[in-house]
Amino acid sequence: MGARTTKRINVTFPVSLLEELKSCTRPRERNRFIIEATEKELRRRRLFKALRESAGAWSDKDHPDLRTVEDVNRYVRHLRETWTPRSWEEIAAEDEHRG
Repeated sequence: MGARTTKRINVTFPVSLLEELKSCTRPRERNRFIIEATEKELRRRRLFKALRESAGAWSDKDHPDLRTVEDVNRYVRHLRETWTPRSWEEIAAEDEHRG
């Protein structure tokens, strides 16, 4: 949890869920458990939101050389074999050269 500013809130749980929480955590661990579960769910929701917002960003028309799994594997293999630290300008120029 770290040294964060905190604020107490009042949360209502269904009885059965609260009983299950009590049965699998110690009293002094419940707050941390709830915080970690909330953080995990919020990360998951942010990821899904980013995925929804970026849907359609890729098109086969823009990348005809990467339509199949084999194409992608070949491309990744090439990147791994030839990787050296480069600038984005160098990468873009190489991509334009390939056509």
